[in-house]
Amino acid sequence: MELDLKGKTILLTGASDGIGKGLAQFLIEMGASLAVHYNRSKASAEGLAKKCAHGSKIFQADLEKEKDVFRLFSEVTEEFEKLDAIILNAGVFLKHSTNNTTEDWLKTWKKTMDINLNSVGILTKLGIDHFRENNGGRFIYIGSRAVFRGETEEYLAYAASKGGLTSLARSVARSFGKDNIKSFIVSPGFTRTQMAEQFIAQYGEERILNEIALNELTQPKDLAPIIGLMCSGLMDHATGATIDINAGSHIR
Repeated sequence: MELDLKGKTILLTGASDGIGKGLAQFLIEMGASLAVHYNRSKASAEGLAKKCAHGSKIFQADLEKEKDVFRLFSEVTEEFEKLDAIILNAGVFLKHSTNNTTEDWLKTWKKTMDINLNSVGILTKLGIDHFRENNGGRFIYIGSRAVFRGETEEYLAYAASKGGLTSLARSVARSFGKDNIKSFIVSPGFTRTQMAEQFIAQYGEERILNEIALNELTQPKDLAPIIGLMCSGLMDHATGATIDINAGSHIR
């Protein structure tokens, strides 16, 4: 079986770094045209778009800002007119120990929710409207093992935000299938990205390796094929499913 994404147009948030960059590279190789979202890493986003022979474009937005989220979707749909899939990948993994003051703790909580959940909610609503007008489409939500296993006390907001995202994704699958809208969740464990490095620096790589069943940490390229399959339409009857990719560190 060959995974052919030619003719597919995909919005990928957080595409310039980490998991998103690995996904972008794979999807471009499979022939997709990408709306490459970035916040600060413009050079990385431009590098991805230049590799694409199918007309990929870059779009800047700070997903902590509500107006930027609306602007992002407006600019993307003005450029591409029709989206086939939206991959909601952008997120932050911010430490905020309960030993902090409540005021400082709450600032991080709100920032995490704005980026990881509130922006996802807005893009989901806008995406539903867009897909209804264009005979359907697919959402792929990048969740987390933390939803099912829990997280350490320093990352309560992260775990809660991904829990909300996962419930949202499942509700979209149940509610909008008759509109030809599908929804999937990919739930990684620790993935070797810049975002995870602070945790690795604090706890050590050996501790993390001891938690998983394999001999090496998951990399973005390990998530890419299943997400490409979801975008292709070949997994449509698995709508609502959560796919765990966590190197056997949490098996449900």
